[in-house]
Amino acid sequence: MNAILRVGIFARNAAAAITTSYPTGSSNNYASIATGVAATKTQLPVEKSASTANTHSATANTIAEHKPSFVQQQNSKQAKVKPISSQPLTDTFGRHHTYLRISLTERCNLRCQYCMPAEGVQLQSKSNLLTTEEILYLARIFVEQGVRKIRLTGGEPTVRRDIVNIIAKIKSIPKLENIGITTNGLVLTRLLVPMQRAGLDAVNISLDTLRPERFEEITRRKGWERVIAGIDLAIQLGYKPKLNCVLMRNFNEDEICDFVEFTRDRDVDVRFIEYMPFTGNKWQTDRLISFKESVEIIQKRWPDFKALPNGPNDTSKAYGVPGYKGQVGFITSMTEHFCGTCNRLRLTADGNIKVCLFGNKEFSLRDAIRSECSEDDLIALIGAAVSRKKKQHADINIHNNTVTRLHHKKSEIFESRREQRINYPKISKDFSLPYTFDTNLISSQFPKYNFKQIRSFCTKNTDGDCGNNSTNLTHVDATGKAQMVDVSVKETTKRFAEARATVLVGPKITKLIHTNNMKKGDVLSVAQLAGIMGAKRTSELIPLCHNITLSSVKVEAKLVMEMYSVDICGRVQCTGQTGVEMEALTAVTLAALTVYDMCKAVSHDITITDIKLWNKTGGKRNFERNQNKVD
Repeated sequence: MNAILRVGIFARNAAAAITTSYPTGSSNNYASIATGVAATKTQLPVEKSASTANTHSATANTIAEHKPSFVQQQNSKQAKVKPISSQPLTDTFGRHHTYLRISLTERCNLRCQYCMPAEGVQLQSKSNLLTTEEILYLARIFVEQGVRKIRLTGGEPTVRRDIVNIIAKIKSIPKLENIGITTNGLVLTRLLVPMQRAGLDAVNISLDTLRPERFEEITRRKGWERVIAGIDLAIQLGYKPKLNCVLMRNFNEDEICDFVEFTRDRDVDVRFIEYMPFTGNKWQTDRLISFKESVEIIQKRWPDFKALPNGPNDTSKAYGVPGYKGQVGFITSMTEHFCGTCNRLRLTADGNIKVCLFGNKEFSLRDAIRSECSEDDLIALIGAAVSRKKKQHADINIHNNTVTRLHHKKSEIFESRREQRINYPKISKDFSLPYTFDTNLISSQFPKYNFKQIRSFCTKNTDGDCGNNSTNLTHVDATGKAQMVDVSVKETTKRFAEARATVLVGPKITKLIHTNNMKKGDVLSVAQLAGIMGAKRTSELIPLCHNITLSSVKVEAKLVMEMYSVDICGRVQCTGQTGVEMEALTAVTLAALTVYDMCKAVSHDITITDIKLWNKTGGKRNFERNQNKVD
């Protein structure tokens, strides 16, 4: 503990040096205070005033030098915070997500043994990561939809040169109540004061040992004294820092009581996190030290160690030793999961939204932004991801039970479903037609035959008129040339159309979709969004379709486990002079193609089938498909 006392003195000296006040107009802005380099062009606001508004404008212009069009487009939307109407951040279990964790970088200035090899890991190219402008844009959208707390994480977030500016910009978003950071603490003595001035509300520090030698062994770096000094500085600046300690057997369980003792004279919240076995660390369940086991160890030394009150969304079970300044918490991710009250979302450094830490990446908000996705569609994409959140995070039993159940499911269901989609003639070895259709849908059943396809056509239209003359086709003029139909004389009415499609994916892909383990992300949610976007661009894809203002597009993609299929339904509405059948059909078609695209890396044995108009209303004729009819 003598080393800790020496570090405490160092922290007080650092605080005295760092907390020197800077007069208004000084050339030392936040970035220069943080890094010690010459001041940049950007001067962040300290208090709100007319001159501050001008400063904000200048700051935005400076940032926009490389991508002015993006910044100009997004700044125009920031004037007013939108009301929370459709609740896109509320999942199907009624959990409203008000807490967002944003990873600012994949880089780290430590090389912890349980995290990465000594030489580091392969990082993505910078172009794959979110830019500062994209981070701020997404942060604003999430806050407008109900997020009230944002935590900046990494990698190590303090390795970003613009960390102070990012904090200031996010803190200025209306209705955001709290912004925090999770850091390894190496540079807190240099950065914490400017970050506090920028608006930082909370500090979490990752620290798995209180022993300098073990720290260097674990992290492959020196710096334990700086981390402890950063903790003491945070306390002096008025924070109650949370110390995150992952407990692992044969690693640091012998320091449990040392961490509790650390709370005697320091107002800190030491949080013991249960080690979470998962695929990436080979399900090493023997390293898990449970919450109850930890409490028993502590109570042997402090019998009066007792529980403290908790908030409704707290992930940590609070405890404390009477008379100690700080407290201890237990994050029971494995033994007593708190999924029922989870209000957290995560945004990775490369722009993927994760609705659960334990799940795989969902899908890319970065790609949506860079594809010029509208803000409304981006919100719909976020809402689709949240709606797919499971009741609780996966564990070993869930994975094993799912695999076992799917492997024992009879494949005849899938094969019969595939066969019933094709009306093929009686087969003979000599069967031959001019039009050849080389299908693999039934070749596994009849490998000796080269199949040919008969296509039957009906020349009756819905009015009962026979014939296939060009005069019966509204998109063809009297000379047989294609034309766009003139709808100006038609009555303006409310139009509705519903279309459906089926994608047969097979047992293996069904399992991956069900457990949300497809490498490309959440198949069903991305397919739904693709369908919505496709419906709105139908006139661009089909030459003779009218450009219609749609009032509603809804696409549902549902996994049918028993049939090894994804069933897609699209419903489109408008008020106009022509119908929306094509928009509904385009929606389900593009959704089906998206399912194929996201799953083809696993298998190309995927069949898109049964794309059909289900019903339509409005206009001269209504239509409803006979659900008992076999097509």
